[in-house]
Amino acid sequence: MTNPLRILVFGAHPDDCEFKCAGSAARWSKAGHVVRFVSVTDGRNGHHQIEPDRLVTIRSKEAAAAAGVLGIESEVLPFPDGALEPNLELRREIIRIEREFRPDVIMTHRPNDYHPDHRYTSQVVQDSAYMVTVPHVLPGIPALRRNPAIFYLSDHFQRPYPFTPDAIVPIDDVLDAKIDALACHESQVFEWIPYIKGGNEVPDEATERREWLADWVSGEGRHLVSRFPVTIRTALDMKSGARVEGIEAFEACEYGSLLSPDDFRRLFGHAPLPRQSSV
Repeated sequence: MTNPLRILVFGAHPDDCEFKCAGSAARWSKAGHVVRFVSVTDGRNGHHQIEPDRLVTIRSKEAAAAAGVLGIESEVLPFPDGALEPNLELRREIIRIEREFRPDVIMTHRPNDYHPDHRYTSQVVQDSAYMVTVPHVLPGIPALRRNPAIFYLSDHFQRPYPFTPDAIVPIDDVLDAKIDALACHESQVFEWIPYIKGGNEVPDEATERREWLADWVSGEGRHLVSRFPVTIRTALDMKSGARVEGIEAFEACEYGSLLSPDDFRRLFGHAPLPRQSSV
């Protein structure tokens, strides 16, 4: 591909990017774009049985395996989950990664979220905006000449304002890749998350486990579709009555630069929506 786009996705934990962006990442990778998922924490505390130091190794391997399924890059930072702070050390690390990767687009959580690691990941990514272009900030690594575009990953939180999509990516044709990538995060999707949600029964047999996970992922996709029917029809130029089963959605952050209309269409497959053009 001529001039592939470079997309850098920051999640707080090793499975966050996959839950919100794996389908899009699979599509972008197939199209020749370069994608990297970065987990800002090592996930050491996210299990009810596995000892933290051992869990760090497991979760890093799971993230690498998921990246292999999607055809993308993966990086797990050594900050412990549950103890993340939006400080200068973390900001410098995020700026370093951004300058070395040189993204056109950055994605991360929204700043209002139930989990402090999600909130602080978002805050530090926002705090790195503009600073990545300032040469005397972290002078050992060449500054970017242009602030990347920044988008938020979707969520369901309503206050202080609900998630409002500016870009839609249909993922029906890459749903299997998303499910397979999430299945790589075995310690999370089959163990920790069911435990923390009250002990939901997970099948023991591999085929049944995948079907269980597929029902979960498909349900999340259908819920997102049901929330934004007008936006989806507008973005995908769908006639009334046409259907899409699953999407991933992204909200523009005004701290980043605007993508050109051509790059926006190359990434998301549709023209900028009206609100995006005025951000």
